Amino acid sequence: MSAPPLKKPTVTEREARQVAEAAREQDWRKPSFAKELFLGRFRLDLIHPHPVPSAEAVRRGEAFLAKLRAFCDTQVDAARIEREARIPDEVIAGLKELGALGMKIDPKYGGLGLTQVYYNKALALIGSASPAIGVLLSAHQSIGVPQPLKMFGTPEQKQKFLPRCATTDISAFLLTEPDVGSDPARLATSAVPEDGGSSRSGDFESGGHYVLDGVKLWTTNGVVADLLVVMARVPKSEGHKGGITAFVVESDSPGITVENRNSFMGLRGIENGVTRFHQVRVPAANRIGPEGAGLKIALTTLNTGRLSLPASCVAAGKWSLKIAREWSAAREQWGKPIAHHEAVGAKISFIAATTFALEAVLDLSSQMADEDRNDIRIEGALAKLIASEMGWRMADELVQIRGGRGFETAASLAARGERAVPAEQVLRDLRINRIFEGSTEIMHLLIAREAVDAHLTVAGDLIDPDKSLQDKAKAGAGAGVFYAKWLPKLVAGPGQLPSSYNEFKHAGVDLAPHLRHVERHARKLARSTFYAMSRWQGRMETKQGFLGRIVDIGAELFAMSAACVRAELLRSRGEHGREAYQLADAFCRQSRLRVDELFGRLWSNTDELDRKVVKGVMAGAYEWLEQGIVDPSGDGPWIAEAAPGPSERENVHRSIG
Repeated sequence: MSAPPLKKPTVTEREARQVAEAAREQDWRKPSFAKELFLGRFRLDLIHPHPVPSAEAVRRGEAFLAKLRAFCDTQVDAARIEREARIPDEVIAGLKELGALGMKIDPKYGGLGLTQVYYNKALALIGSASPAIGVLLSAHQSIGVPQPLKMFGTPEQKQKFLPRCATTDISAFLLTEPDVGSDPARLATSAVPEDGGSSRSGDFESGGHYVLDGVKLWTTNGVVADLLVVMARVPKSEGHKGGITAFVVESDSPGITVENRNSFMGLRGIENGVTRFHQVRVPAANRIGPEGAGLKIALTTLNTGRLSLPASCVAAGKWSLKIAREWSAAREQWGKPIAHHEAVGAKISFIAATTFALEAVLDLSSQMADEDRNDIRIEGALAKLIASEMGWRMADELVQIRGGRGFETAASLAARGERAVPAEQVLRDLRINRIFEGSTEIMHLLIAREAVDAHLTVAGDLIDPDKSLQDKAKAGAGAGVFYAKWLPKLVAGPGQLPSSYNEFKHAGVDLAPHLRHVERHARKLARSTFYAMSRWQGRMETKQGFLGRIVDIGAELFAMSAACVRAELLRSRGEHGREAYQLADAFCRQSRLRVDELFGRLWSNTDELDRKVVKGVMAGAYEWLEQGIVDPSGDGPWIAEAAPGPSERENVHRSIG
């Protein structure tokens, strides 16, 4: 007999932060280029010369890409997927035969064993054919069962589940709940040990069960998944540490109901749903890691898992550039192709330069992940952040370049005899990237926390209201030693020497000034962060506008560095070196303008006024401004009821193959 399900936790803001903090990776055992950048140290040696994959990795990766391209050309009908809002079963069956489900899984478990670099190249390729297929494959392998088992699973779990994931079984990741998004401290889905809380039998780990109750929302792949990674809260009791815990769950287990297949403005082919668990028995042997480690497992998995999203953005950038080039040559206005009008040409330049830089960020971060010599938690997060924002902007610019045809659907264009260019669809498909796997706002806070980690490590007790005077005094002494050594190094550096980084000058294009700019502004960024911490101390975490700009500056500096290093790599290989240098130069010049604006807005902005306006809005002071409209929204609660219990709806789960 299982214990009653847990009630939805009620937590304070401080308690929620403590849960998130406990789930962080606390140590930095490996170097991090981005972490050093935020500390004002431009460690070019960590990324240059650009790391490269092994010859064997290239051989296997290119061989699979050739097969995947042939599959995309002959088997994928993107218009049908958009029209029917579903990936045909035969396409998924073909992907299984191709081995696409096991791209990242070790060959000893039946997978292809591709590197992160080639896994992302494959996602970009298949995502350009159909973004919905790209999402299915990335959700399955980047955050579904394979990745957490690869990092935290037991040998027995790997042997049991990975061969299935590599060949036949689709997996999904279930964390979000109807009333729980980026605040996991309020997670309500429960996993109660079947003995009611104790382990009196002595063999719970080997033969016991947990009983799951709860509702999960936005379960990507959940409608068709065979295996689920579920995050649920285990109550603390005798013999059980408790806490948020990860489980592998068979989707056909009694008590699981997929109650709805969700529909969205874009990515219409994805199988995303609402899944209810009612008294679902899960073997203790299916628990990933110890009790209470679920959130840490989820966040660690996402460090590399987030790199799949920039892959789709790079693909969209490449496609946008192709369409912009072809359309802008064919379309004439006022006696010449529109590309030669400066207003349109600036947009094309932005798309080309940004695509180059995003691919540089993606490949650099992925190769560093493959080599495992660097901690890439910040690099992966920055890649996700800048790619999702810039990818959306590139698609928006393409729609603008296409004009009315950009707003028109591909089906409508084809119906009247023109090329079926799905520009508006790409814009819709990319919009979600700024939200899922960490919204832009959450990414700002997550990266900012990592960026100030060194400061909090030495001085955090000074601003912690729960620490004693003795602890604060000890922290003050330690902080004094740290800052006495660190601050003087922020005054001058290689960025002020005209001869620095001169190896980045070729074919009449000089990238050295951009790298000197990065070095100088990394120190300026660190000085700004230190000043803000000194000024606001414990209130720093509430200054989300400031923190967001700090992170955006870091993202631009990282992208500039990656673009320059990639340009030099291509030049050294004789692969379009002149053109790569031109694109890197264009991106850096565009990026420097954005960096200057962001620095200006650190201290001159409307943050305080915005807070006053928001208070007025929420107090109803401006309700008069809402008059004169009709609200077309339907009735119903803002958040659906998700109380535990048996399902009252039809199970819409469907198996493929």
